[in-house]
Amino acid sequence: MYDTARAATLFAATLATGLIAGLFFAFSIAVMPGLRQADDATFVTAMQRINSAILNGWFALAFVGAPLLIAATTALHLRTGTRAALPWLTAALVLYVAMLAITFAVNVPLNNTLDAAHTQLPPVRAHFEDKWIRWNLVRTLTTTAALACLIRGVLGYSSVSSAGSS
Repeated sequence: MYDTARAATLFAATLATGLIAGLFFAFSIAVMPGLRQADDATFVTAMQRINSAILNGWFALAFVGAPLLIAATTALHLRTGTRAALPWLTAALVLYVAMLAITFAVNVPLNNTLDAAHTQLPPVRAHFEDKWIRWNLVRTLTTTAALACLIRGVLGYSSVSSAGSS
């Protein structure tokens, strides 16, 4: 039962983190470069609508679920004999928490400022766009690094599991 819970939380944490890393990656390579070519009104309106649409249960499940699952799987790997993955899981948790700090300190306030904009769109966009893109790239890199750590943790877990079953 313990091994099943450990494996399930590790799998779920890896999946949720991968979904968020992929979301940020998509913004970095497609959404923001595409919107960069739009006029100010289109850019602001599109980002306002994206900011509204993304606040849904599926996003919340992955975004909030990932750190909870990483913390849970890290705790489940504290037991002696299952610690091979522990450094990688701890690193993943630290990286994901760093992304959360960036999101709430930088990206959310920028989104809120943009959401309130209805006039003077060129200066609003100028204040928002480059800073948001730069910090989204940092979020992309931190969540991708967290995902890589979780994958490495899966490999550490797998080697321990297969050694125990031999």
